[in-house]
Amino acid sequence: MNIHLLPKENSKASVWSGGLTYEYIIHPKTANYADRDFVFRISSATIEEVPSEFTKFKGYYRYLVMLDNSLDIEINKEKRTYEKYEIMEFNSDDNITSYTKGSDFNWMISEKISHHKLIISKNEQYYNAQIIILFSLDTTVIKINEKSYDLKPYDLLIIENQKKENIALHFSNECLAGILDL
Repeated sequence: MNIHLLPKENSKASVWSGGLTYEYIIHPKTANYADRDFVFRISSATIEEVPSEFTKFKGYYRYLVMLDNSLDIEINKEKRTYEKYEIMEFNSDDNITSYTKGSDFNWMISEKISHHKLIISKNEQYYNAQIIILFSLDTTVIKINEKSYDLKPYDLLIIENQKKENIALHFSNECLAGILDL
């Protein structure tokens, strides 16, 4: 099992049409965001232009969570509102227009991967997935099989669990918790 702490301040920024995106991880490491050849990518973005069109990614599924307020959007011309921390799931090829400024968490996964899920987790959880992602929403201590990791707001912890061992996780505060089997 490999555990990687990826602090927010170490994420690299790039421009998208509506603001900035900060990449935490792209998998595999040899993948290129522009080539759309990744299995998954985790980022946080700012939405600074209203309205703004979300970038399309044919062949990808997406989870998006607003970190600082609600999100007013249109998905394929259907109006919706998502509250702060409410998990939005969609096909990344959909036509999405945002009418809200703010910051978000964004997880894109190749449609070739069938087993993945994102939840808001607190207290104690047990996982046995190959990849476990933990994104702190506040200052958080995450205990993994009795070893503690201190996370600041919007830090990311990735657990690579190739043998799919059972892992006990304890959270001092709510986190976004995702699982993925490659």
